[in-house]
Amino acid sequence: MEIKKCIMQSFSVIGKEGSTNDGNNFVENLWVDANSHFDEVKALAKKDANGNIVGIWGLMSDFSRTFKPWDNNFSEGLYLAGVQTDNNATPPENWVKWTVPSFEYLYAKVEEDYNKTFNGVLQYMNENKLNLAGAVFDFNCPEENGQLYLFFPIKCL
Repeated sequence: MEIKKCIMQSFSVIGKEGSTNDGNNFVENLWVDANSHFDEVKALAKKDANGNIVGIWGLMSDFSRTFKPWDNNFSEGLYLAGVQTDNNATPPENWVKWTVPSFEYLYAKVEEDYNKTFNGVLQYMNENKLNLAGAVFDFNCPEENGQLYLFFPIKCL
């Protein structure tokens, strides 16, 4: 597994929000809801110079909404399934906007198994004495046909 580093300035995502209190399949249900109503936010999606959507994100936060990692060994928290937008975009009714602060991240492509990638990056961080500075994010890259990456914030900027 290749682990890379990047810096991302603050960005916003408009999506469907849920929590681990909503039951076992809440993340999948959020994506179904977001995808089936995507036409409501399509015009708000941030696009690159070629008109392509910049990113589809699964953002996580603890219940304080301060982008700290999920509580109780990453088992309790909030999730937002959505599309990256301009920071000044206003979400339509029944949608929520989160604005992520600037972070330095480690990131890795999920090639086989989500949990294997997640745990592998955490192990790498432990071996290199790096700590999570926030919650881990899922990123579906439109330029790579939705290839999934995991972003691990290691420093708030």
